[in-house]
Amino acid sequence: MLRDIKYQLWLVCIIAGCLSVKAQEANLILPEKDSASVTGSSMDCFIGKITVVGNKKTKENIILREIPFRPGETYPLNVLAEKFEDARRQLMNTALFHSVVVAAESFESATVHIIITVKERWYLFPVPYLKPVDRNLNQWIIQQKARIDRVEYGGKLYYYNTTGRNDKLKFQFIDGYSRQFSISYDRLYIDKKMKWGLKLGFAAGRHREFNYNTIDDKQAFFKDPDNYTSRFLNSYVNLTYRRAIRTTHSFGIGYSKTKLADTIIVLNPNFYNNGTNTIRIPGVYYSMAHYNLDYNAYPTKGYAAELGFAKRGFNKDFDSWEFNAKGFGAWHLSPRTFLSTAIYGGIKLPFNQPFVNKRFLGYGDVFLHGYEYYVADGVAGGYLKLSLNRELFDFKIRIPPIKKGKESTYIPFRFVGKVFGNTGYVHNPEPGNNTLSNRMLYSGGIGLDIISFYDLVFKIEWSFNQLGENGLFLHRKSIF
Repeated sequence: MLRDIKYQLWLVCIIAGCLSVKAQEANLILPEKDSASVTGSSMDCFIGKITVVGNKKTKENIILREIPFRPGETYPLNVLAEKFEDARRQLMNTALFHSVVVAAESFESATVHIIITVKERWYLFPVPYLKPVDRNLNQWIIQQKARIDRVEYGGKLYYYNTTGRNDKLKFQFIDGYSRQFSISYDRLYIDKKMKWGLKLGFAAGRHREFNYNTIDDKQAFFKDPDNYTSRFLNSYVNLTYRRAIRTTHSFGIGYSKTKLADTIIVLNPNFYNNGTNTIRIPGVYYSMAHYNLDYNAYPTKGYAAELGFAKRGFNKDFDSWEFNAKGFGAWHLSPRTFLSTAIYGGIKLPFNQPFVNKRFLGYGDVFLHGYEYYVADGVAGGYLKLSLNRELFDFKIRIPPIKKGKESTYIPFRFVGKVFGNTGYVHNPEPGNNTLSNRMLYSGGIGLDIISFYDLVFKIEWSFNQLGENGLFLHRKSIF
């Protein structure tokens, strides 16, 4: 009798810890703190049955693959409480669910039966597409005067969790500034042991305007009003390997073919090494990604790292060995204040690369705040970013259910203020008339991040650079 009472007391502690996790169910974006754990306890708990509810589309084995415990395992009480929170966080980071609750359902002596309750997202998104082609909104609005002819339009179909196995099918058709079609499929697991995955994709299209050079640290474009200036075809196949939960390895092969208008080669004879207007580039790739974050879309705690290697081209027309590394870390200074840092480094060998392979800083997610209007071409370099962030306030907007008996939907909004500083460097053996390469670059500023439904992160930033310039800049999510 006393023995049973003892177990019940310990399991009440577990349930209390789980209820603190359940209280976070409505907090869809940023968990404020880890669920409560019981310290100083050496009581061992045996995991019994694990039940999953709420998964109408997602296969149960996909959910169980993400949790850090299995039936039959034994853990001290405080460790099990921590694993409950790890499981909730990992399942939320799959981007499959609005909310996840991991709790003790019942107990039999020292055996704990666990229930995982999920609320699935909407997975099918047929959406119209309208987007400026420039590297960021500021470049399109300020430098290009919001020209309509620099906008792409069309349609996209995103089908996430296509078969219930956390796979993704994407179709895209675009017209306007460019005309292109693309299709891709990403399946997380293709084997019974759920370790190997597959990614493949194909894209083809043509551009009316083309970036043929960099002049005074800004992109220079050529446009032919009567003809397309370039045609391209890209394809790839990747195998992924994920032995545990947080680390993924990717092995791939790819092929690209690009044909340019003759005028582009006249304007920049160094665009390709071979002096012709057509180039074919086969390649092999390897990458490793490790994520241990509280919320991948907008982390406030944890760390992440990515390493990449690529061999592109195998003859004198194009020959490049490429290495890059990214790192991110975030640490709480108080429940609502956290410090974050991001670092990036890359190199392309040999250094005598053609212009087309010298794009470095200012392209994609490799950029410095305050230099959004510029690019820095080169073959080696990197940056360091620091940010002090403070959660200011949050609220939710209730959307009534369409049908009676259904639950209301809540759209959360969270606002985070920040101050930040950046430094970076790019090495370019042949800078020409560009001055941002081969020198240390610095910038800083203040900003407001807005986090909402479906991992939407929008950033409003006022940045300053060492050129004496400042301004308001807009960005979407990027942890690096």
